[in-house]
Order: sequence, then C-alpha cells, then structure tokens
Amino acid sequence: MSENSTRIIALAGAAAVAATLAGCVPTAAANGPVGFDGVQSATIQLEAVGTFVSPEEGGYEAAGRGSGFIITSDGLAVTNNHVVTGAGTLKVWRGGDTTNELSAKVLGSSECLDLAVVQLEKGSYPFMDWRKGDIETALDVYAAGFPLGDPTFTETRGIVSKASTSGETPWASIDGVIEHDARIRGGNSGGPLIDSKGALVGVNYAGNDELDYNFAIHRDAVLDVISDLVDGEDVLSLGINGEALVGEDGAGLGVWVNSVKSGSAADKAGVEPGDLLTRMEGVSLAAEGTMTEYCDVLRTHGQDATLAVELYRPAEDAYYRGQFNGDAVTAVPVVGGGTGEPASGEFVTITDDSNAINVEVPAGWSQVDGAAVTDANGTVWDSVSAAPDLAAYQGSWSTPGVSVYASQAAAGMAPDAAADLVAGDLASQGCVSTGREPFDDGMHTGVWEIFTGCGGQATYVVIGANDYPGTYSVVVAAQAIADTDFDAVDRVIGSFYAAY
Repeated sequence: MSENSTRIIALAGAAAVAATLAGCVPTAAANGPVGFDGVQSATIQLEAVGTFVSPEEGGYEAAGRGSGFIITSDGLAVTNNHVVTGAGTLKVWRGGDTTNELSAKVLGSSECLDLAVVQLEKGSYPFMDWRKGDIETALDVYAAGFPLGDPTFTETRGIVSKASTSGETPWASIDGVIEHDARIRGGNSGGPLIDSKGALVGVNYAGNDELDYNFAIHRDAVLDVISDLVDGEDVLSLGINGEALVGEDGAGLGVWVNSVKSGSAADKAGVEPGDLLTRMEGVSLAAEGTMTEYCDVLRTHGQDATLAVELYRPAEDAYYRGQFNGDAVTAVPVVGGGTGEPASGEFVTITDDSNAINVEVPAGWSQVDGAAVTDANGTVWDSVSAAPDLAAYQGSWSTPGVSVYASQAAAGMAPDAAADLVAGDLASQGCVSTGREPFDDGMHTGVWEIFTGCGGQATYVVIGANDYPGTYSVVVAAQAIADTDFDAVDRVIGSFYAAY
C-alpha cells in the first residue's frame, strides 16, 4: 500500500472502507479536520490555463476557473476532471485569498466520473473529513465554492432532494449522484457539498439554471476510487476533457474533445483537441447526448484494453480510424459508387419508413428504399436499403449497397436462421464463404459471414443477430465491389441499430 493511499484511507471516514483495510490505517493528522466554521479555509479555487478547442469557437487559449477542497493536511485536494484535464498550467488560491497563489499538480483523473485529485505545493493545510453517517433525502446540505469564477467565497444552503439519481450528463457517466437544492453555478464545479458539521457529502459537478437542479457526486462513489487517483492511476479514463454533442434534431453526434491529457491513451492514439469521437468498439457514441456509451465501453473492456475508435476531424474534414492502446488513428477514405474514387467525405444516417432502423451510409448512396418486407414465413420486417443505384444493387453484382431488416415479431430467432434469410444459395452465383463466425458489436450478438467472388467481382457480408435485450432480430446484407467500398461497409456494420 502506497503512502498516498494510506493518507486517504486515514481520512475517508467511511466505516466500510476502514473495516476492509483494518491494520493499514495510520493515525489521522494531529490538527484534525475543520468543522463547519472552517470550511472556507479548506476550499480552493483553481485556474486551469491551456489551449482548448470549442465546437462553437474553435481553438483558443483560455483560463477557466473551478472549485475544489483539501482532504489531507499535506495538500491533497479533490476537484472535477473537466476543471483541470488538458491544462498547461494550474494555479490555486485557498479560501478566497488571491494574494497567495499556490502551484498544484494533477495526480489522477476520470472523465467518466468527472473527478480529479491534485497535489498542492508543500505545506500544512486545513482539510475536510468525509461524513460518516448515511446520506438521506432531506439532509441539510451546503454548497461551497467560487461560482462564476468570482474569487469571493460563497455558500448556499439546501437539502438533499434525491439521495440517489442518474448521473448521465454530456461530460460524465456516474452511478452515484445526489440531487440537492443548494444553488450552484458555473465555477462551483469541483467544490464541496457538506453537511451542517462541515463534513463532506459529495463533490458538486453539474447544475441546471433554468430548472434549478443541482448535482453532486456521492461520497461513496468518490471513496471507491480516490486511492487510485491519489496513486496517479486514472480511472475510467483515456485522457480526454470531452463533451457529448447532439445535432439540431436531437440525434447524438459523438463526443467532442475539448482537450487531451499529455501522455494519455488518447494522446498516444493521436486524438487531438477538436476531434469528434463517433464510435468505439463498434458502438455509436453520445446517442442521447451523454457520455453513457463512451463510459460503458470502458466499463466493459477496461481502459487498458485495445479499443477500436473512429473519429471525425472537422479541421481537415476527414475521418480517422485507429485504436486506443494500439495502432494510432490514421485517415481513411470515404467512398461510394463502386468506382474506387473518394466520395464526398460525408456519411448520412438513413431510416426505414417507420423510423425504427438507423444506419449510416455514404452520401453517394443516395437512392433509398424504406418499405417493410414480408419473408416466406409471413413475418413482417422493417427494412431500409441504400445504394448509388438501387436497381443495379438489387439485381446484379455490379454495384455496392446495403440492406438492413429488423423485426420485433422475429425476436429471439436463431442468428443462423436469420442470416440464412439473405444468404440463400449463393454458391450457385460463384460466392465462396470464408466461414460463419460469432458476431458481437456491443449492442447485438449473433453470427456473420463473408462471401467473396460473387458474380466474379463482389464481396457480400451477411449478419444475423438479436439485440442484447432480446426485443428484436436483425439481418444485415452489405455488398462491396471495389476495395475502397469496404470502408463504407465497415461504417454500416458499426452503425446499424433499431429503436423500438
């Protein structure tokens, strides 16, 4: 156990943590934690200076301010990831005293939990302890910090409205969140939520001015990971300061990268500020304008796993594909038309006539048919097909295209049986199978099969699967002619889903 970890455990104040680590816990500092009257002295304001890239404003160098609080006498402090990650320099002032500027270093962070631990310069500091009792609805709480970047210390009073609620926001995905009505505003991010004795209840991280909602990361969620952060281990993190974006129609666009932590997995993969992460491990990101999908991939695979990623770089109007913890991202051509020539560089989302099926295709595949179809067994399937020339795609092996079929009535169908609906007797047309293999894209599980030499020139990809909850079966058939068509087919395979 490291020295940093034992410092945290000694001050955690959570009986479960203390019991689990009995025998490792040193005696608390002699001066002890502050009470309610001393909260201001242990609350800090942080200014992160660096170059960020905004979706609206482009690149700029800026100084953003947030709040935090000290948790050990030697200057360990907690704040939000979005306050400090990607900063070139970090300045700190304690208790509203702007005459005494402190330096600080980020030790560990998490974009999914929106947490970061920083170490202040050497010194002896007042600090806060964690609340030891339950955190229940109607508990009196106080939000402390420096709203709107004002150096004047502020405290607001309220109660816990919900002791546990959803923490899915554009910049975090947290299991343990407290909703309260102690008013917080921009600049309060990372500041403490305390009880009437000055003990820590949570870390403020989000608010809604219009609806007057205020949210804090629950004490227990912080204590679960704080020892790792203190030890310099990032948690549920690839090193971005990101925000989920949606389009004017409310559809998710991806996770926008405001800044990147130097030396992180994102940095090593070649991700840059101003990139839009659109897909990880075959899962489309920011479907509902939150970090949910991004963080679920990290929870499923782990942050150290090799993770496939696709991104769009607006500065170059180019798409990139690569891996975190693997091959760095490289630009990929976007194609259509079967000619091997680059298409417009744009993908569009198409839907069937019922608006259930969604799939991304090259803009050049402009002919679309969204009519439902009925199979030989009388089962109705919602359906959408797209190609540069639908008649040529459906009637020959000369043109690329895609068809996606989904049916709630067929939910639970054996994936092999679903794939056979479109695979048919392809051998008679010169198609040679590479073998049927398991398929799992993070949303569906089933089988897939690749046929080559169809009609002497085409490659035909077939997928038969069911969604994870078992609410529908899906069949995908995609046809490639030129080598460059495979990028479009990959995009299709990574983006299809049905919303029932």
